[in-house]
Amino acid sequence: MPLTKKLDLIDGFRKFRRRYFILDKDLYLNLSTKGQSPKTLLIACSDSRVDPAILLSSEPGDLFVIRNVANLVPPYEEGGGHHGTSAAIEFAVNNLKVEDIVVLGHAQCGGVAALAAGQAAEGGSFISKWVNIAADARIAALKKESPDNFKQFCHECELEAIKVSIKNLKTFPFIQKRLDEGSLTVSGWYFDLEVGKMWEYSEKGDSYIEL
Repeated sequence: MPLTKKLDLIDGFRKFRRRYFILDKDLYLNLSTKGQSPKTLLIACSDSRVDPAILLSSEPGDLFVIRNVANLVPPYEEGGGHHGTSAAIEFAVNNLKVEDIVVLGHAQCGGVAALAAGQAAEGGSFISKWVNIAADARIAALKKESPDNFKQFCHECELEAIKVSIKNLKTFPFIQKRLDEGSLTVSGWYFDLEVGKMWEYSEKGDSYIEL
């Protein structure tokens, strides 16, 4: 790591100690002694411009966050392989007993752009195989917008990808069980970083409503 970048990170940590840790030491002491008990699992994109804690003005301990390329949830499956996202979902639902799951998508998503451009179908890379989880989102978007209008087509893919992740969440038996019990909710949100607005997906109307 370049020295200047390393110094920036160190300086950032010092600011964190001054602005947060020292001023709110009781909060961190409580979290360290009693452990975490977040009520919300938030599945967000790894994009550096979309930090869930900043977007939602959350305190430490409020959110259990999973971040990956394009905020995707793979369908439930058993067997071999490394299932990092699925393991984190299982821990949040079964161990932490979160009450809400929110899939947070966003505008200008690079992972979804790769899907929209058809790169997922080409295979070969980690990213292409990962975003192919949302292949159905591209198919659905094609019914609404032409790829020739690529920006709008990406937008439609981003909205549809959230719906795919919601659908995949419900393939997890322990999630469906808690949904049936009424002890868990699943939501899809979309943040447009160009205009600074947030929308929530309504399954009833199959539409997005501004929050």
